[in-house]
Amino acid sequence: MSVLLLALTAGAVIGLALGALGGGGSVLAVPALIYLLGFTPVAATTASLVIVTLTSVAALAAHARDGRVRWRTGLLFAAAGTVPAMVGGALAARLPAALLTAAFAVVAALAALRMLRTEPVTDPRTPVRPVAAAAAGAGLGGLTGVLGVGGGFLAVPALVGVLGLRMRVAVGTSLLVITVNSLAALTTRADTLTGLDWAVVAPFTGAAVLGAWDGKRLAAKVSGATLQRVFALVLLAVAAFMLVEAVL
Repeated sequence: MSVLLLALTAGAVIGLALGALGGGGSVLAVPALIYLLGFTPVAATTASLVIVTLTSVAALAAHARDGRVRWRTGLLFAAAGTVPAMVGGALAARLPAALLTAAFAVVAALAALRMLRTEPVTDPRTPVRPVAAAAAGAGLGGLTGVLGVGGGFLAVPALVGVLGLRMRVAVGTSLLVITVNSLAALTTRADTLTGLDWAVVAPFTGAAVLGAWDGKRLAAKVSGATLQRVFALVLLAVAAFMLVEAVL
């Protein structure tokens, strides 16, 4: 399969995940860029932030129109995570590639297990808890910077389990968190952007943006519980594969 076709296929799948699940895009983008397209771990995490930022903006607009974004909660998460994301982004360049891969896999697995144990919330009137939102947002921001992920695969379970949002509202709100955290992390990686293979990154991003629109439509047709289980199982599979690769 040609590199262009691989980039388009992977981008479409990742966009679908972001649009439907509010996360999972970067946790799938990083291994796709490394194992399918030959990027180094550092280049893959930087490219992932570019791809996920632009795709998240497209998906966020669609969810916002349907009233599925809690702006106050999302901005609390984002504000608390901005500085940690920038610090983490600077730290990532100094860590060994194998350590980054293993840490990525462990964090993804823990997030998936949490989601499998958490029941979807049905009450849309759960009040926002600012301290819990800020603490969770800071942790997510740091991980975004270090691991080169948008944070949606952690933001969704945090928004559901910590703040009590419904799954579909958590999906939309997490896209706001992803966008801000990814932009913050990218500011510390500006010097690596020129070294990216844009002939791969550009079509990858375009396919992801288009896929995000289809993902949003899928989210409207599938129950929150089903989305949550699918999200968790995909994360577990990706985490297991990456952990094996990092150890061997």
